[in-house]
Order: sequence, then structure tokens, then C-alpha cells
Amino acid sequence: MATLEAPVRPRTALHQGPFVTEPFYDFRNEENARRMRAAIAKVRGQLGREYDLIIGGKRVKTSDKIKSLNPSQPSQIVGIHQKANKDHVEPAMKAALEAFESKGSQSWSRTTVEERAGLVFRVGDLLRQRKMEFMAWLVFEVSKNWAEADADISETIDFCEFYAREALRFAKAQTPIQLPGERDTLMYVPLGVGAVIPPWNFPCAIMAGMTLASIVSGNTVILKPSSDSPTIAAKFVELLEEAGMPEGVVNFCPGAGASFGDAVVAHPKTRYIAFTGSREVGLHINQVAATQAPGQVWIKRTILEMGGKDAIIVDADADIDAAVEGVAQAAFGFQGQKCSACSRAIVDERVYDKFLEQLKARVEKIQVGDVTENAAMGAVINEGSMKTILEYIEQGKKDGRLITGGERVPGEGYFIQPTVIADIPAKSKLEQEEIFGPVLAVIKAHGFDHALEIANDTEFGLTGAVYTKSRDKIDRAIHQFHVGNLYINRKCTGAMVGAHPFGGFNMSGTDSKSGGPDYLYLFTQAKAVGEKIS
Repeated sequence: MATLEAPVRPRTALHQGPFVTEPFYDFRNEENARRMRAAIAKVRGQLGREYDLIIGGKRVKTSDKIKSLNPSQPSQIVGIHQKANKDHVEPAMKAALEAFESKGSQSWSRTTVEERAGLVFRVGDLLRQRKMEFMAWLVFEVSKNWAEADADISETIDFCEFYAREALRFAKAQTPIQLPGERDTLMYVPLGVGAVIPPWNFPCAIMAGMTLASIVSGNTVILKPSSDSPTIAAKFVELLEEAGMPEGVVNFCPGAGASFGDAVVAHPKTRYIAFTGSREVGLHINQVAATQAPGQVWIKRTILEMGGKDAIIVDADADIDAAVEGVAQAAFGFQGQKCSACSRAIVDERVYDKFLEQLKARVEKIQVGDVTENAAMGAVINEGSMKTILEYIEQGKKDGRLITGGERVPGEGYFIQPTVIADIPAKSKLEQEEIFGPVLAVIKAHGFDHALEIANDTEFGLTGAVYTKSRDKIDRAIHQFHVGNLYINRKCTGAMVGAHPFGGFNMSGTDSKSGGPDYLYLFTQAKAVGEKIS
């Protein structure tokens, strides 16, 4: 049987020289489309399989199960998973500590950086070979269309390549000066056991990124994936094992956040928590981690990426065609289920009506439906999310003017029409709260100063964008638009590893800047050694 992917390029061509991002597929090419359909057919034949917990390399079953469902077709089970509970915390911690602390060559913390980077490079090689297959899992498990799935898996490959290179760079760190008569060195050593708690919306890239940054730095991990997307995490852990990861370095433990997750965060031996998710859960983790447990001898580090209420400002002199396209893509890509998604369009009153007219026409072209056939928009993640989003829409209809959408799409899946609601007042519910769905609030601004004031007037500060031809206004936005990732004359989604280190201000998190040159600092601690030379 022919492989679905082209053979892996030789390692020398991939891992030497500067980092470059993984190219995306062009699905207008019929051969690419054929191969993607073949990958979807292959994965369809594997749906419903049961996956075990993996603790210290051992497979563990539990009486309680997690069923991962296809949001586009909830009667279809993607995977059945064991459900870790409080009883599994100590075994998982013991396995992770043994892998981290064991003496000699078996200790992950004492392996060479070349060995750890080599493992991560191998993971990237394997993932590149099976890229479309992993994309197909995302199509089924979280209802991503082909381009969104491609972006997710490409970013995962980028994290493999980038963080492995970064670890090798960190190993060459030097002190700023050498004192006479001394040999002065600086090293970045691993922290210990980390809890990695990723979200469902980038279920491969964010999950893998936090895990890879952890292990390439020499840490060991207890990985608790989202209960909405455990299957892609299970497939990734299988890839880690195939690449040669020692037992106990990553312990795979899907489970409830309120039981297993909280217990891991509170455990005195947990050294750090890497989390991406909601503001409420992130603040809870921060509070629990700040409480010293009996026997805890360190301040736990928290790496928190939380929500956003991201805005695109459309100035009076903007290229309206480009602004409409950027807003539509940023608001409705992956059903608006990105922390970086445009949920607010703040439009100068002089072009407000023209912008709305063109945006309405553009949004009504978005096809909602079966992502296995590459519809532009799939289903939202689960029934609870769908109900919450529809409640926001009803509130928006009261507060503003419905331009298009506003209803659930009939059928089994959790489909919602892409929805635009205009004339939303500043400080209202739709303008302030993160919806995490295909709902765009449009707000009228009385000039650029007013637009910036509205944009900054939330508790979040993750992404933002400005469409304008004015150099002065661009410069003002760079200094005054208070977000971690700002984009000029382009959409506010689609951060690329290396080019756009990602993380936000205020209640959007700790601005960890994943995919950036300082990210691995968060997973290490610096140790300076001054040795007197006799």
C-alpha cells in the first residue's frame, strides 16, 4: 500500500542551518486533496479504539471512561479513554520523579542536550511523514477543516524543530564576562516534574508544544489533555514512544480537571504547571499553585495562557476589501474557537456602513458543514459550548442589530451559522466577554483615538490588528494598543513559530511567548558556576 506522505527528507537537510517553518498544503492541487481524502478514510477505519493511561511506560485501565465524540457527528465515537482520578496522581508523580531523578544514564535530567534534542527532532521527522494522518484525526476529533488541521500539525512540527534548536542554543550560554583567575560558566538546568494541561482547540500544537518544551529542557511530564480531545494526544504520545522516549518521561493521564488535575497542581512535588485554557481555570491554577503544600521546597512556576477578547480596528483610510477578508478569516476560522480570534471589529464611523455591507456578503459565502469534505466551517466543540454561544447570540440580538447568521444549523452536529451583530455598545456583554464561537460584535468608533480606547478597554490583551494606511496611526498602535501580539494590515490569527512569539497581557496570561527565543527559560533555571583556576 502506498504511503500517504512523501518520504522524510534527510536529517542533515532538516536539522542543520536556520529554522524554517513547515510549508502548508495547497488543497486546490488535486493530488493533495486525494491524499487527504485517503488519510481521512484510513483514520475513519480506526475510530472508536480504546486507549490506556500510560504511567511509567505501563498501560493502565480504569472503570470510568472518557468518550471523545466527533462534534460534527456526536453519535460517532473517536476514541475511548481511561479516566485518571486522584488514585493515579501518586503513581504518575512517582514515575515522573524516577525518570527525572534516577542515577546514571537512566536519568532524563542528566541526559545530554544533544540526546534530548535528537529525540525531539525524530518526533518531528515522524510527524512530517504522517502529517495528513494526524490532520485527519483533528478533522474527526475537533471538527477542523483541512487548512486549519494543516496549520495545527505544521505548528507542531515547527515546535519540534524550533525547540530542539533552542535547547542546543541554550546549552552554549556564556556569562557576560570571565573574571581573571576563574572559569565562569552559566547553564540552564531542568526544573523537575511539570504538569502539562493543554486545551482542545489546538489539541496537537499546544499540547505538543508545552510537552516538547518540557522534555527537551530535561524535565518530565504528567500530561492531562482536554477531555474533548484526548485521542490526538494519545496518538502523539505513541509517536514519542516510537521516537525512543524513555519510560516515565511523559505520563499520559486524561482525567477530570476538578479531581485529577487539581490534585496534580497541588502536589508538593509538582515543580511547574504549563496551562492553556480559560481565564477562570488559569486563575484557579495560579491560586492553587501559590499555596505551599507540606513538604514543598520551591515556589511553583506557572506558565499560563488564557483568554482573549481580540479586536481588529478598521480605520477610515483602510483598504476595506483587505479588512473585510481579514476580519472574516480571523472571526470565523475554526468556528471562532481560538483565543486569538477576532471577536470585535471596531470600525470608524466614516466607513462603518460600507464595511458592514461587504462583510455581510463575505460571511454569507462561508460554507458550514462536513469538514471531512473540507467545508469552510465545522461544528463547535460540544453541546454545552453550542448552548452557551446561542445564549450570547440571543443577548446580542437584544443589544445590537443582527446582520447575518444567528441560528443553529439543523442536523446532528453542533453547527452554528457564522454570526455578525452590529451596533454593539462598548462595555456590553458581547463586547467584553469571551464567547469562543462564531460570533462577531461590530462596534462603531468616532475616530482612531476612540477605536484604541475601545480596543484596550477589556481585561484581556492577547491579539489585535489594525487596518490603516497611516504611518502615524500604525506607530501609535504599536505603542498604545496593549496586546501581546499586534498585527498591522493583516488578520489577528495565524501566529507563526519564530516570527510571532505568542502570548498575551493582563488576564490573557503570563505572556509566555511560545515559539519565541525566551520560551525555554520558563522550563529551566539558571545556574552560575565560578571555578577558581589554580
